[in-house]
Amino acid sequence: MENNPTSKLKPAMAWVATLWVVYIFIWYLQYKFLGHPGSVDLFTTLTDWLGFHGYEKAMRIGTGSCELLCSIILLTPGLQGLGGLGAITLMTGAIFFHLASPLGIDPYGDGGILFKQAVSVWTCGVIIAVLRRDQLVTLAHRAGLLKPQMA
Repeated sequence: MENNPTSKLKPAMAWVATLWVVYIFIWYLQYKFLGHPGSVDLFTTLTDWLGFHGYEKAMRIGTGSCELLCSIILLTPGLQGLGGLGAITLMTGAIFFHLASPLGIDPYGDGGILFKQAVSVWTCGVIIAVLRRDQLVTLAHRAGLLKPQMA
């Protein structure tokens, strides 16, 4: 292990970012899984815009399930980098829908809190992936996506 001031700071930063992402994902599960009217309206807007009328529940529960799985991966120390990529992927979709669909940046008239949280989770996902890039390289090698470099 490195013996410099940042050797302990990087893992701590990764865990702080991880805990924020997991907190946001888990917090919003109650709205998605229990069918809160605001969540139902949001996903109805999205599915109608996409032309998938009547599939609000599938998209809402599917999104929540992906966020739950990502949270579990993030809390698994050897897979944090992969969880960071998952958070980036999920929040890229959320940010896209806020910007491109009728949903808009401020669907609830609260100053765009949901959008701002999506951006913060995306940013934390990038931080996690960068700080845990060694894990991503190891996983890519194991999966056969990268060939070992010759010395």
